[in-house]
Amino acid sequence: MSSTPRVLFDNGSHKVLCFDQLVTGDGVQSNQFLIIDRDQHALLDPGGDLTYMPLSLALSQHIPLRDLTYVFASHQDPDIISSLDKWFLHTDCQVVCSKLWARFLPHLSAAFLTRASGKSTTERMVAVPDRGQNIPLGDCVIKALPAHFLHSVGNLQFYDPVSGILFSGDMGASLVDDAEPVVDFAAHLPSMEGFHRRYMAGNKACRLWANMIRQLRPKMIMPQHGSPFVGTAMINTFLDWISQLQCGMDLMEQEDYRIP
Repeated sequence: MSSTPRVLFDNGSHKVLCFDQLVTGDGVQSNQFLIIDRDQHALLDPGGDLTYMPLSLALSQHIPLRDLTYVFASHQDPDIISSLDKWFLHTDCQVVCSKLWARFLPHLSAAFLTRASGKSTTERMVAVPDRGQNIPLGDCVIKALPAHFLHSVGNLQFYDPVSGILFSGDMGASLVDDAEPVVDFAAHLPSMEGFHRRYMAGNKACRLWANMIRQLRPKMIMPQHGSPFVGTAMINTFLDWISQLQCGMDLMEQEDYRIP
């Protein structure tokens, strides 16, 4: 386990760090990201108890932890945001999440936390509408993008226009050991195909999403698990593949709905 992050981007005033070696043992490999712009900071999909302690220690080497500006949560899963109570207790952050999950995430934070901070859980949330929202961070604006049903009903992705990185959550995720960029798409495919067929809701959502991302033209697609897609050619290869993928409800038959 290493707390040394990968530096994905650094122009002096804007920095993006990736922590990809914090989960060991039973947990699936996951990537946590920190965006720093001037004196503000956004932590993306920080995870749960498996990652909280090593992640918070690693972050404290780069920012004053108490001053963390935002936690971005792409969706509600345990490996995304189940450490919410700890971030509320130990930092002054706001949590950016879909409006569909804003009413449920308070179940993850204890009442004493709201009394200690003087604010309710709801007051510390930015509930993003279905069409997305711009989130100011330092001198830049992070785009919270709609990614519904990929795989959560209220799913968000986050795009950093300064670095050109799309943080895609579970879209593009792969079951590998680290966050080395994909160099051979065909060889990489077995590590992600089964996951996408089961966890993505259907081809229509994948296709509409890919159309949006083609307009965005990111320089990197960085999922929460596994390897990123870097450069126009590799990104287009991935978008072409996911646009055609039959998955989720496309694959369901009556045999899948049987009384056991």
